[in-house]
Amino acid sequence: MRIVLDRARCAGIGICESFAPTVFEVDDNGELVVSSTEVPEGALEEVTAAVEGCPALALGLEP
Repeated sequence: MRIVLDRARCAGIGICESFAPTVFEVDDNGELVVSSTEVPEGALEEVTAAVEGCPALALGLEP
C-alpha cells in the first residue's frame, strides 16, 4: 500500500501523527513529514486510522 498526501489540503494539525507516530510527524514549521510513501510492515492498521481520522482529507491509501 502506498500513502498519498495532498499537501494543499494538509492543515498540519497532527492527528495522523497521534495515530501513527512512526510514519507521520509534523515538524516545527507545521509541515507534515511522511517517513515513507509505502506503508511500513505491521503499520497498516495505524496508517489506516490516520487516513480515516484526517479532518482535512489530505491523506489516502493506494494499492
